[in-house]
Amino acid sequence: MRVVVFLPFVVSALLAVSAPWAGRRLPPRTASWLLTAASTVAAGGWAAALSMLAFTLVGQVPAVAEEGRWSPGALAANTPVNRTVAAAAALLLAGCAGALAVAAWRRVRSLVAARRESRLHPGRGDVVFLDDPVPTAFALPGSPGRVVVSSGMLRALSADERRALMAHERAHLRHRHHLFLLVLQLSAALNPLLRPVADAGGFALERWADEHAGTVVADRPLVARAVARAALATKRGARPALAATGGPVPQRVHALLSPLLPFRRRWVAPLAFLMIVCCVSVLISAQDMDQLFDAASYAHVASRR
Repeated sequence: MRVVVFLPFVVSALLAVSAPWAGRRLPPRTASWLLTAASTVAAGGWAAALSMLAFTLVGQVPAVAEEGRWSPGALAANTPVNRTVAAAAALLLAGCAGALAVAAWRRVRSLVAARRESRLHPGRGDVVFLDDPVPTAFALPGSPGRVVVSSGMLRALSADERRALMAHERAHLRHRHHLFLLVLQLSAALNPLLRPVADAGGFALERWADEHAGTVVADRPLVARAVARAALATKRGARPALAATGGPVPQRVHALLSPLLPFRRRWVAPLAFLMIVCCVSVLISAQDMDQLFDAASYAHVASRR
């Protein structure tokens, strides 16, 4: 195995550094798609690289070698991966797999609890009204998805601002932002280096909903006012993942009061290049692994003759 097996780790680190920059300089829809794709590729490459490194050691266990029909001695003699590195990769992979399972369980449990809660309250169409003085509003995915808004939030906003807020929340449902967010969060759970990517992706999703609302109400400054007033109303209360008060609100307001960001291919190319590098490195490493275990299999056959 060659040094390219470690490239997914380098790619993950570079994405962690570049994602916040990309999330603020690309159009939000483009940034959301690109960061979600990049986190998926990097998380997959991270898991594949750790698995290959770990299996050079696991494959030397006699019971595993017997099942796979290769020589553990030949594998130990020919593998270029240090036993300490392989053991560390195995432990890290187990920890990341556990974190992924916990994150998936918590995410599913919170969605189920939120859907049950929404059924207990009256609503009109896709809107659920909560008789709660605490200002809150968020999008609740489902079949169909619904917008949950409290009486406290309705009192905090003007009629036009409520319309902008509803357009923002409906944008989350229309574009299925909960799926983007789920992929980002699970990728970050599997690969902890990707947490800045998940944060940047979440910001891009909020910006995407902001711009969609700006198009619906044909007034981007109105959306900026709605976002700012909703955030001030919620103060330090808990904020759902897909809510108009999510993400760095001052930066979102500033973006809404600035001209729309143009699409520039030269800002997309670096992230696309990193994804290609990650995929190619995994393919090359898989070929190296295949050759390594083929040699161990030949040694196993020769020892039986």
